[in-house]
Amino acid sequence: MRIGEVARRSGVSVRALRYYEQQGLLTSGRTPGGQREYDDDAVDRVRFFQQLYAAGLSSRRIAELLPCVDTGTTTAGQRAMLDAERARIAGRIAALRTALDRLDELIAAADARRA
Repeated sequence: MRIGEVARRSGVSVRALRYYEQQGLLTSGRTPGGQREYDDDAVDRVRFFQQLYAAGLSSRRIAELLPCVDTGTTTAGQRAMLDAERARIAGRIAALRTALDRLDELIAAADARRA
């Protein structure tokens, strides 16, 4: 599939796809005319990258994770990194839940005053 199609289906820009290639996160072949051509799994892979970016992982961290994703196995070092990232994300989720609870309290208080 061509770069524009991957961009459209994954919801990222063509520029982002080129960046992923520069970072070693994504690979493409070339058509005889020199255009990039991606495997069908590229869309899912890009969506996965976007989830990890949204969770606060850097492209360097994502590159470190790719062997785990590709092989389904991890080394002790990779496992430690995965555990650390999971703990970091869990901490962020807990902080967001606390903020959400506080907002719910404020909304309930404001609604009670209006009633």
